[in-house]
Amino acid sequence: MRFITDHHVHTEFSGDCNTPMEDVINRAIELGLKEVMFTDHVDFDFPNNKISFEIDYEEYMRSINKFRKKYKEIDILMGVEIGYQPNLNNKIDKLLSSYDFDFVIGSIHAWEGIELDTGNLFKGKSQQEGYIKYFEMLKHTIENFDNCDVYGHLDFIVRYGNFKNKVLKYEDYKAIIDEILYMIIKNGKGIEVNTSGLRYKLDNFHPSKDILTRYFEMGGEIITLGSDAHRCKDLCADFDIAIDQLKKIGFKQITQFKNRKPSFIKI
Repeated sequence: MRFITDHHVHTEFSGDCNTPMEDVINRAIELGLKEVMFTDHVDFDFPNNKISFEIDYEEYMRSINKFRKKYKEIDILMGVEIGYQPNLNNKIDKLLSSYDFDFVIGSIHAWEGIELDTGNLFKGKSQQEGYIKYFEMLKHTIENFDNCDVYGHLDFIVRYGNFKNKVLKYEDYKAIIDEILYMIIKNGKGIEVNTSGLRYKLDNFHPSKDILTRYFEMGGEIITLGSDAHRCKDLCADFDIAIDQLKKIGFKQITQFKNRKPSFIKI
């Protein structure tokens, strides 16, 4: 457990988080981790002007370097969770080429000027129509944006679609989900097991066990573990359950990143 790096962690540099970076580092040391990986939000052109998901990276690098000097007992890695929207490729590529990131998550938090978590993208649509729209957005993202290492919380539309029944059955959307998984694997990218679904009382990870099983059946190998922690106590949350599930599916290893390069750890 202590050798597994949490690949999805937020700090006060994320617009929706106020947890100090140093507190997360101390929690990681307390857990006996060898590394801590920060993946703070960058969402250019985010539609809600009351919250900013852009980062002053000069300040960010000062904090990272300060803590790297102070805490020699743990490696402090710098990742980022990029929020993709159409037409942001140039902005994103410029950022990712400007700093030495260890890891990049490609996620969707907004689309064409509308936030996903408001549910407004899906107003007037049935649940099936809304889910299909989301998967079409995800497919477009994978077809047009590959400057990432994994794609984040693939089915988190379950959480933010604002439909009463928070269930997504793979069998109902298998054609488009298979297309998405095929492209991810073909492009040499991966997915994450985002354990926050359990904390949101969804009785599943993101993505669900059925989608993880299909990813394995199709030959998917690159898979990271991420808690999506916004609080220190959630660092590595439910990783033991996630690892047990991955083993039962058939996975023999998980992936960790450094300098945008994967390595594999047996589970």
